[in-house]
Amino acid sequence: MADTSKHTSRFGDRLNSISPSTVSRTLFFLFMFMGIMARIWQFGIVPGDIHQDEAFAGYEAYSLLHYGMDSAGYRFPVYLTVWGSGMSALNSYLMIPFMALFGPQIWVIRLPQVIVGCLTLLVTYLTVKRLTNKTAALCALFLLAISPWHIALSRWGLDANLAPGFLMFGFYFFLRGMDKSKYLMLSGLMYGLSLYCYATIWPMVPLIIILEFGYGLLSKKIRFDKYFIISAFILAVFALPLMLFLLVNMGLIEEIRLPFLSIPKLVQMRGSEISLDRIPEKLTRLWHVMKVQSDGIPANGTEQFGIYHMGTLSFFMLGLFYCVKTTLTHWYKKEFSNEFFLLVQVGTGLIQGALIYTNIHRSNMLFIPMIIIAAIGIYYLCSLIDLRYLALLAVFYLVLFAGFERYYFTDFRDLMDYYFCRGLKDAVTEAVSYEGTIYYSRGQEHSRILFLSQEPVTEFIDTVEYFNYPSPYLVAKSFGRFCSEFDAAAPDKNAIYLLSQDVDLSAFEQQGFILHTHGYYTVAYHPENVSNP
Repeated sequence: MADTSKHTSRFGDRLNSISPSTVSRTLFFLFMFMGIMARIWQFGIVPGDIHQDEAFAGYEAYSLLHYGMDSAGYRFPVYLTVWGSGMSALNSYLMIPFMALFGPQIWVIRLPQVIVGCLTLLVTYLTVKRLTNKTAALCALFLLAISPWHIALSRWGLDANLAPGFLMFGFYFFLRGMDKSKYLMLSGLMYGLSLYCYATIWPMVPLIIILEFGYGLLSKKIRFDKYFIISAFILAVFALPLMLFLLVNMGLIEEIRLPFLSIPKLVQMRGSEISLDRIPEKLTRLWHVMKVQSDGIPANGTEQFGIYHMGTLSFFMLGLFYCVKTTLTHWYKKEFSNEFFLLVQVGTGLIQGALIYTNIHRSNMLFIPMIIIAAIGIYYLCSLIDLRYLALLAVFYLVLFAGFERYYFTDFRDLMDYYFCRGLKDAVTEAVSYEGTIYYSRGQEHSRILFLSQEPVTEFIDTVEYFNYPSPYLVAKSFGRFCSEFDAAAPDKNAIYLLSQDVDLSAFEQQGFILHTHGYYTVAYHPENVSNP
């Protein structure tokens, strides 16, 4: 028998010769690859077709690109007036260059979100590495890369989904700014842009900035120099239009219409979403969402796998204990504490949860800080026992991740097909190819019809009628050649119908309509009266 002891010894020698930095680099690229692939695999197909909010954001981008105005006639508004109660504008503005290159496709309007989602993985790693060490940073990157919430968030174009990423960008450049002041300008830029991601973070961003910059100045990590002043100026430039927007919608000043900028007046403002009312009830709701990792809204995530996988909340509590203990110890010794900044991030997220009625996308500023602190909790626990246990935990999470990926692209995909209206794109494409009035079922929402048909915004503004004007959730009755009010029992042979599954098709069949089914939708037209141009 051949002597294998020499070969075994050589293999062991080669293993021992691998440096820790090589292992760290390998794991970093592996985790980044996993995270990016989980976000781009079948991107634009799952989920599909399109959500009503991302459709409106996409239509606003299309209108601004081609007509220089939004669906209410405002030129380059700081806040969109969609639905009557509005939507944050940054998402639509980020879509415009991609739409100019590739056209108004569904995957195009999701590009800003997937790019921000992937960049957030990198920035999270760099942030935790700066705050702690490479091993803890790899733990944080790994947990975020496989997070069901963050994967789902990165794959569709809701305006609120941009907020966690831009808050992390602002936080990272702030930390860089403590070493080199010039990075404070980028921090100011990112925090300023975050204000245009989602309105529920408006009270939180100033609080984050005050606490971070205040502690930085107090500990003499930040210098009051020209870069500090420039960063404050950048923040003020971004905040001023939104302050004017609030004054306009509180009725204190008139709306502002300029050739290059608009401060619009909403039909109705949802000011009650952020309030000091029922704080105990809101905190109870927040804890429930954190614990069960679901809010009952299918598009916000999978109930089976949650926000950050089972067991992570326990690690978060351990990490929170470590951060509080370490911060207090340093405070008592009058020493600087990096952990204080993590407590600011998670603390402001919890404060936000006391001011709003939580669901996952409303409170999404909380979850990346939670995942980071959970990663620190894992690292802290394993450092007390044996760091080799990190490998066992990684296997545990990889099993959960594999289960989530399988579920997301099978059963969850089928569920999202309903909520994202599978087949509607093809149905609208067919319907608009015929001449005549197009009747559509009420459940399709006019935002989807607008984007998928590429309705000229001037035509929409001139012709739209609503069922419920004024309202914070407007429902269009008709616009252009589209109408959502019809009698399915007595169909008009001169019209085209865009019908959802709940419409009885018997009258159409009896009168000789041709029916073409696309996913959950049916296009009906009469061949004798409807022609294809």
